Amino acid sequence: MSPARLTAHSAGSLPQGSYLSARRRMREILAHSKANDIVSKVVDTFIVGLILLNVVAMIVESVERVHSLVPTWFKTFELFSVVIFSAEYALRLWSCVEDPQYAGPVLGRVRFALSPLAVVDALAVLPFYLPFFSVDLRVLRMFRLFRIMRIMRIAKLARYSDSLQMLLRVVKSRKEQLLSAVFILLILLVVAASLMYYAEHDAQPKVFSSIPAAMWWAAATLTTVGYGDAYPITAIGKIMASIIAMLGIGMFALPTGILGAAFLEDLDRNKKSQTCPHCGKEIAG
Repeated sequence: MSPARLTAHSAGSLPQGSYLSARRRMREILAHSKANDIVSKVVDTFIVGLILLNVVAMIVESVERVHSLVPTWFKTFELFSVVIFSAEYALRLWSCVEDPQYAGPVLGRVRFALSPLAVVDALAVLPFYLPFFSVDLRVLRMFRLFRIMRIMRIAKLARYSDSLQMLLRVVKSRKEQLLSAVFILLILLVVAASLMYYAEHDAQPKVFSSIPAAMWWAAATLTTVGYGDAYPITAIGKIMASIIAMLGIGMFALPTGILGAAFLEDLDRNKKSQTCPHCGKEIAG
């Protein structure tokens, strides 16, 4: 290759190289911050602070007297937050292909967009954009209900919290056992509601009017909450209610034990990963 052509080829590759370097660097910044990456730490701190301020703003905004004093401030802050969160989502979607599990310009980004944390990021800004796609005023009023989805912004903290990430790992590792426990609990809920309906319907036709209505009592009893708005008055109903309440205590101890064991395993695994396999000494982070 001639020197002139070599020079032209090198010059032509510079923009592509710069583009890839910028994308790789953006991925490093938006990923979980490293100890020596100041820029990534600053970005993480800013995003976490903005998330917390959004939660505080949503809570304070619900107080009518406060909202009426500074309504413009809340709208301006909401717009600022949406711009930042939208830019963050777009940059994550752009740079995600630098991660091997999301390799591929199209399919990789689709896999990333469908990942749990990316879905949370999308839901955090979705309520702001939904009204712009509505032309029917009735649909627009319905979309206002989606504003409660702004609470999803607090779920974005899972990216920046080791504790929340550990919780997600634990739930994911024990999802089969937890689903089995939930399935058993649902069966117990249906059985308890059915028994209580047949035991109490004649004595309290309004309170236990149907099996679905009795499910409210069964759920409150199995969770040991017992609101007191529905309770048995017959002898057989009281006996069954006592048995069901005790079963509820045992049923909720089951997922507690599953999660507790999984937490201990995860903590032990992390501790082992931070020690040298040869000398057994702790490895500095």
